[in-house]
Amino acid sequence: MIAEALLIMAGIYLLCGMVFAIPFVLVGVNKIDPHAARASWGFRVLIIPGTMFLWPLLARPWVLGIHETPEEDNPHRCAARNRASNRAEETMESKLEIGNRKSEIEQSLVTSAATNGKKGAAP
Repeated sequence: MIAEALLIMAGIYLLCGMVFAIPFVLVGVNKIDPHAARASWGFRVLIIPGTMFLWPLLARPWVLGIHETPEEDNPHRCAARNRASNRAEETMESKLEIGNRKSEIEQSLVTSAATNGKKGAAP
Protein backbone atom coordinates (compact mmCIF):
# COMPACT_ATOMS: atom_id res chain seq x y z
CA MET A 1 0.00 0.00 0.00
CA ILE A 2 2.74 2.49 0.99
CA ALA A 3 5.03 1.27 -1.79
CA GLU A 4 2.23 1.67 -4.31
CA ALA A 5 1.57 5.25 -3.16
CA LEU A 6 5.30 6.07 -3.36
CA LEU A 7 5.51 4.66 -6.88
CA ILE A 8 2.48 6.68 -7.97
CA MET A 9 4.00 9.84 -6.48
CA ALA A 10 7.34 9.13 -8.19
CA GLY A 11 5.53 8.56 -11.48
CA ILE A 12 3.65 11.85 -11.16
CA TYR A 13 6.89 13.65 -10.28
CA LEU A 14 8.67 12.20 -13.33
CA LEU A 15 5.68 12.95 -15.57
CA CYS A 16 5.80 16.58 -14.42
CA GLY A 17 9.53 16.47 -15.06
CA MET A 18 9.01 15.18 -18.61
CA VAL A 19 6.41 17.86 -19.29
CA PHE A 20 8.89 20.45 -18.01
CA ALA A 21 11.95 18.95 -19.74
CA ILE A 22 10.74 19.29 -23.33
CA PRO A 23 10.23 23.08 -23.38
CA PHE A 24 13.19 23.58 -21.06
CA VAL A 25 15.58 21.73 -23.36
CA LEU A 26 14.25 23.60 -26.40
CA VAL A 27 14.09 27.12 -24.94
CA GLY A 28 14.86 27.38 -21.22
CA VAL A 29 18.41 26.09 -21.18
CA ASN A 30 19.40 28.94 -23.52
CA LYS A 31 18.04 31.49 -21.07
CA ILE A 32 19.62 30.27 -17.84
CA ASP A 33 23.03 29.17 -19.17
CA PRO A 34 24.75 31.24 -21.86
CA HIS A 35 27.23 28.43 -22.56
CA ALA A 36 24.43 26.00 -23.34
CA ALA A 37 22.94 28.37 -25.90
CA ARG A 38 25.49 27.16 -28.44
CA ALA A 39 25.20 23.51 -27.43
CA SER A 40 24.41 20.74 -29.87
CA TRP A 41 21.25 18.66 -29.99
CA GLY A 42 23.20 15.72 -28.58
CA PHE A 43 23.83 17.73 -25.43
CA ARG A 44 20.18 18.63 -25.17
CA VAL A 45 19.14 14.98 -25.43
CA LEU A 46 21.67 14.06 -22.76
CA ILE A 47 20.31 16.57 -20.24
CA ILE A 48 16.69 15.40 -20.51
CA PRO A 49 16.97 12.72 -17.75
CA GLY A 50 18.67 15.14 -15.36
CA THR A 51 16.12 17.80 -16.19
CA MET A 52 13.31 15.37 -15.40
CA PHE A 53 14.77 14.68 -11.94
CA LEU A 54 15.85 18.21 -11.10
CA TRP A 55 13.01 20.15 -12.70
CA PRO A 56 12.03 22.11 -9.54
CA LEU A 57 15.60 23.43 -9.22
CA LEU A 58 15.74 24.38 -12.90
CA ALA A 59 12.27 25.91 -13.03
CA ARG A 60 13.06 28.61 -10.47
CA PRO A 61 15.86 30.41 -12.38
CA TRP A 62 13.96 30.05 -15.64
CA VAL A 63 10.81 31.60 -14.18
CA LEU A 64 12.76 34.34 -12.36
CA GLY A 65 14.70 35.14 -15.52
CA ILE A 66 18.17 34.53 -14.10
CA HIS A 67 20.50 34.54 -17.08
CA GLU A 68 23.82 33.54 -15.57
CA THR A 69 24.84 30.58 -13.54
CA PRO A 70 25.90 31.53 -10.02
CA GLU A 71 29.57 31.35 -9.16
CA GLU A 72 30.49 28.63 -6.73
CA ASP A 73 31.44 29.78 -3.27
CA ASN A 74 33.73 27.05 -2.01
CA PRO A 75 37.00 27.27 -0.07
CA HIS A 76 39.10 26.95 -3.22
CA ARG A 77 37.43 29.88 -4.98
CA CYS A 78 37.56 32.00 -1.82
CA ALA A 79 41.30 31.30 -1.49
CA ALA A 80 41.83 32.19 -5.15
CA ARG A 81 39.91 35.45 -4.71
CA ASN A 82 42.00 36.29 -1.63
CA ARG A 83 45.23 35.54 -3.50
CA ALA A 84 44.11 37.74 -6.38
CA SER A 85 43.19 40.62 -4.07
CA ASN A 86 46.49 40.21 -2.19
CA ARG A 87 48.36 40.34 -5.50
CA ALA A 88 46.47 43.47 -6.48
CA GLU A 89 47.35 45.09 -3.15
CA GLU A 90 51.00 44.10 -3.56
CA THR A 91 51.00 45.56 -7.07
CA MET A 92 49.55 48.83 -5.82
CA GLU A 93 52.08 48.95 -2.98
CA SER A 94 54.98 48.30 -5.37
CA LYS A 95 53.70 51.01 -7.74
CA LEU A 96 53.52 53.46 -4.84
CA GLU A 97 56.99 52.44 -3.72
CA ILE A 98 58.35 52.94 -7.25
CA GLY A 99 56.65 56.33 -7.40
CA ASN A 100 58.17 57.30 -4.05
CA ARG A 101 61.63 56.19 -5.15
CA LYS A 102 61.23 58.08 -8.41
CA SER A 103 60.29 61.28 -6.59
CA GLU A 104 63.21 60.80 -4.17
CA ILE A 105 65.62 60.39 -7.10
CA GLU A 106 64.20 63.45 -8.84
CA GLN A 107 64.46 65.44 -5.63
CA SER A 108 68.07 64.33 -5.07
CA LEU A 109 68.92 65.22 -8.69
CA VAL A 110 67.44 68.68 -8.22
CA THR A 111 69.34 69.10 -4.95
CA SER A 112 72.63 67.89 -6.46
CA ALA A 113 72.15 70.12 -9.49
CA ALA A 114 71.55 73.07 -7.21
CA THR A 115 74.68 72.30 -5.17
CA ASN A 116 76.75 71.71 -8.32
CA GLY A 117 75.47 75.00 -9.70
CA LYS A 118 76.62 76.81 -6.56
CA LYS A 119 80.07 75.20 -6.68
CA GLY A 120 80.54 76.14 -10.31
CA ALA A 121 79.54 79.80 -9.76
CA ALA A 122 82.23 82.48 -9.60
CA PRO A 123 82.94 83.99 -6.15
